[in-house]
Amino acid sequence: MTWLTGIVVYILVWWMALFTMLPLWITPAEPGEPGHAAGAPQRPRLVLKLALTTALAAAIWLGIYIVVSNPWFSFREL
Repeated sequence: MTWLTGIVVYILVWWMALFTMLPLWITPAEPGEPGHAAGAPQRPRLVLKLALTTALAAAIWLGIYIVVSNPWFSFREL
């Protein structure tokens, strides 16, 4: 895996992990609160979710890197 491929794979894994993290720990706001939509979260905790997304994406990327760089599942040499 080249460095450019590694960066692209990490970005794709990061976005997938972000979309899986976003719905976690969501409690809807009270319907009478001014300035909020009925389904808007009270505390979105975006910084926590971004930190967890980065850590999860790094762990998944490391696993992908290990599988790709080692010849355990190689289809090149038959």
